[in-house]
Amino acid sequence: MRRGWSDRNPRRSVSGVDADPDLVHVEAQDAGGGPLLSRGGAGRTGTQSLRSPCPPTLQVTSASSTKHYVSYRRQDFVQMKLPKYALPKDLQIISTDEGQVLAAVQEWHQTDTYNLYQSDPRGEHYSLVLEHVRSSRQAEESVLVDVLEVRGVKGVFLANQKLDGKVVTLITYNKGRDWGFLRAPSTDMNGRPTRCGPPDCHLHLHLRWADNPYVSGTVHTRDTAPGLIMGAGNLGSQLVEYKEEMYLTADCGHTWRQVFEEEHHILYLDHGGVIVAIKDTSIPLKILKFSVDEGATWSNHNFTSTSVFVDGLLSEPGEETLVMTVFGHISFRSDWELVKVDFRPLFPRPCTEADYSAWDLADLQGDRCIMGLQRSFRKRKASSRCVKGKGFSAPLTSRVCPCRPSDFLCDYGFERVPSSSKADAHQCLADFWFNPLSPPEDCAPGQTYTSTLGYRKVVSSVCEGGVDLQQSPARLPCPLMPPRGLRVSLRGEAVAVRPGDEVRFLVRQEQGDMLTTRYQVDLGDGTKTEYVNLTLSGDPVRHRYARPGVYRVAVTAENPAGRDEAVLFVQVNAPLQALHLEVAPVTGVNQEVNLTAVLLPRNPNLTVFYWWVGHSLQPLLSLENSVTTRFGAPGEVRVTVQAACGASVLQDSRVVRVLDQFQLVPLQFSEDLDTHNPDTPAWREDVGSVVSRLLAKETGVPVELLVTVVRPGLPTRADLHLLLPPPGSSQQHSLRLKAMEQALRAQKVHFLLRGGVRVLVTLRDPDAGSQHLGSSGGYWAVAVLFVTGLLAAGTFIFFKFKRKQPGRTVYAQMHNENEQELTVPAGHCPPAPGGPQGEAFLDGHLDSRSLANHSGVVLSINSREMHSYLVS
Repeated sequence: MRRGWSDRNPRRSVSGVDADPDLVHVEAQDAGGGPLLSRGGAGRTGTQSLRSPCPPTLQVTSASSTKHYVSYRRQDFVQMKLPKYALPKDLQIISTDEGQVLAAVQEWHQTDTYNLYQSDPRGEHYSLVLEHVRSSRQAEESVLVDVLEVRGVKGVFLANQKLDGKVVTLITYNKGRDWGFLRAPSTDMNGRPTRCGPPDCHLHLHLRWADNPYVSGTVHTRDTAPGLIMGAGNLGSQLVEYKEEMYLTADCGHTWRQVFEEEHHILYLDHGGVIVAIKDTSIPLKILKFSVDEGATWSNHNFTSTSVFVDGLLSEPGEETLVMTVFGHISFRSDWELVKVDFRPLFPRPCTEADYSAWDLADLQGDRCIMGLQRSFRKRKASSRCVKGKGFSAPLTSRVCPCRPSDFLCDYGFERVPSSSKADAHQCLADFWFNPLSPPEDCAPGQTYTSTLGYRKVVSSVCEGGVDLQQSPARLPCPLMPPRGLRVSLRGEAVAVRPGDEVRFLVRQEQGDMLTTRYQVDLGDGTKTEYVNLTLSGDPVRHRYARPGVYRVAVTAENPAGRDEAVLFVQVNAPLQALHLEVAPVTGVNQEVNLTAVLLPRNPNLTVFYWWVGHSLQPLLSLENSVTTRFGAPGEVRVTVQAACGASVLQDSRVVRVLDQFQLVPLQFSEDLDTHNPDTPAWREDVGSVVSRLLAKETGVPVELLVTVVRPGLPTRADLHLLLPPPGSSQQHSLRLKAMEQALRAQKVHFLLRGGVRVLVTLRDPDAGSQHLGSSGGYWAVAVLFVTGLLAAGTFIFFKFKRKQPGRTVYAQMHNENEQELTVPAGHCPPAPGGPQGEAFLDGHLDSRSLANHSGVVLSINSREMHSYLVS
C-alpha cells in the first residue's frame, strides 16, 4: 500500500490535477497487494483504477482480504474505520459532496443489499445511517446501489430499502440523519381519491437510471430546477416492478401528484420552466406533452406529421434553452430522424422579479430548519409566460438556525437506539466492541484527546449555538500505549517463495505508540535486526533466503508500556521441475497396488500430493509421495497425481490394466547392471521395454502380451507380467511358458550397455532377501517338515492319477500373515478373501520355502511340469 503521494507537495491537492481543493481519495488494497483508487469531489462521484482504465466501481470479492484506505487532500492514506464487525465484501462510493463521504458497504451477511455509512470530515471514521439498501448487479459486473442524490437541493437523497423481500422508498433531507416515507397524493390524476396513507400505504419510486445516455432515466432532477422531482412508481405497501405511473413534486418531496399512468421520457427546459414528456413505448408516436406550470396542467403538441419510433430527447446546450430535438427512426430499417421543437414562441418576454414567488424548503414534518439552515427558493408563477433566461438563480434567501439534536448523529462506535419515546429518539449507545474511554489510535504522548460522548455534528449542518451533544467534559492526556495488533506479512500475502528471490516483509501495528517502540526482527536463518519507527515509516524489511526450508520469522515490538509479538512461517521452495507417476501397468483384481510419485528435485519440503483414481472427483491427499490402493473390478483405470509445492504444481497420469488372472515371472539381472543404474523412471521403462522385446524375439510370444516392470532401487530387479491369451488357447499358452522358461535357463536373453558390458536376464527367486520370515526358528523347522510331507504325499498322488487326469491344474494360494494394512481411496472395493490374484510362473529351481512366504501370490503349475518341479 502506498502511504503517500509522489508529488513534490503531497499534503495538498495538486493544482491542475485536482480541480476541487477538498478532493477525497479512497484506495482499496486487494488480496494481491495491488491498489485500487477512487476519488471524488463536490457534486460528482468517480472511480479510477491504477491498473485498469476507469472501472465503474470499487469491486471487492467476498473471498479476498481487501482493506480500504482514504486520503484527504492528498495527505497520507489511512485505513477507513468502519464498524469492527461490518467485515465488508464490497464498498461503493455514493457521494463525496460537502466535505464528507457517503459510502455503501455490503457487509459479510448481505447478498443483494448494502448499508449506507456517512464519514467524518476527513473520510476516516464511518457511522451507519441506513441499512438494507437494495442493489443489483449490472453488465460487466458493475453494481447498482438503489440510492439517488436529488440534484438542486443539498442533503436530499432517495433510497430503496429492502426488508423481508419488500422494497420501499425513503427520503432524507439531512444526508441520512433521518429517513421517512414518501407521502402519497390524496387524489390520482383523474381526481379520484387514492385512499392511501400511513402506516401501510405510501408512494414508492423506481430509482434506477437509464442505460441509454440520451434518455433521462426514471427519476429526473436538475441542479437548476431545485425542488422539481419526477419519477415512475406506484402507491401501496411496497414497490411493484411492473407499475410505472408518473409522479411529480415541485417542493422537493413534501407533496406529490400523479401526472401520467405510464412511464414517459422527461426533459427539463429553461431551468424547469418547461417540462417535456414523451411516452416510453415501443410503438411509433407523433405527439409529445409539455407543461409550463410545473406539471399542474399539460398540453399536447404534434411534433411530426409521420409517427416515429422515439429513441431519445436532446436539448441544446445551456440550461436556459427552449429548443429541443426528438430523434428516432420511422422503421427499423431507416436512418435516424431528427425533429427540432422550439418552445420560444410561447414565452414572448424575459421574466421580471414580479413573475416569481418564493417557496420554503421543509422536510416531511414541516420543519424548515434543515441542516442548520432555513432556505427559500424562487419559482415562476403559474400565470407568467416568460423566459427565466441565462441569469436565473433559484436560491433566494437562507438563515442559520440554532443547533438541535437532529443536527447530530451517532459517532463512530455508537448506534442510535430504536425508541418510541420522542425524548430517546436521538440517544446513541456504544457498541459492545467499542470503549468510549479509550484514547484514539493516533494519540501520541504529550498530546491530549477528548473522549467522545457518542455524538458528532452532521458535517453538512451549519447550525450555530443551541444544543451541543458532542461536547466533552474534559480533555485527557494521551497515555503511552503498548503495541497491540502487531502483524507481519509478505508483500502480496504469499508465504511461499523461491530460493534467492527478494522477500519483502511488511510489519503493521494497529494500536499503541510507534515513536518509542523498538522492533526486533528475527528472519529465522540467523539474521536478526533491530528497528525504530518500522511501522510508522511503512518501509518493508528486505531479505533473500539462499536455501530451501521453512523459516520462522518473529517480530517483537516493545516499549515501556508493554510488548507484542507476531510470527510468520515462510516456505522457501525450489520450483518443481518434473513429476513421474510410477505404477505397475498390470495388476490383479483386489490386489495391492503401490502408487509412487517421483519428483525433481527429490523430496522437496512441504509438498502435498493429490491422488485421483478412476472417475472419482474427490482426491486422496497425502504428504508422502507414495500410497497404496486396490481395484475392485477388471478394466482400465486411470490414476492421476498432482504435486503442489508453494505456487508450483505438476501433474502426471497413468492407465492401469486390471485383470482377473495373469502370470508374474520374477526376473533378475547380472550385477554389472547395478553400476549403470541411474534409478530414473525413464531408464527403468527403457530396460523393461528391451527385456520384453528380447523375450518376444526368443520365444515367439507376442510382445503385446509381455509387460516388464523394473523395480526402483538396488539391486536391479524386474517383474515380467505375462498376460493370458483369449479363452480356448490354454495349450498354446503352456507352450509359450515352456519356451520362455527354456530361454531364460539357457541365458539367451541379454543386452549390451555402453562399453560393451553384457547384461544377462535370468529367473529370480521371488523371496531373495525377503524380510517376512517367521520370528521363531523352531516354528520354521516344523513348517519345513510339514511341507516336505505334503510334497511326498503329492508326489504319490500325482503318479497314481497322472494317466487318468492329464490336464488337471493345481492352484495353491498363500497369504503373508504380516501383510500390512492398505490405504484404499473412496470408491474402491476392499480385498475379497480368497479372490483371484496374479499368477507367478516359477521354474524348477524355486523351492517350497520361497512359496510359503510369497504374499498374495497364486501359483499355476501345469501337471505335465509337476514332476520336474517336485524332484528338483
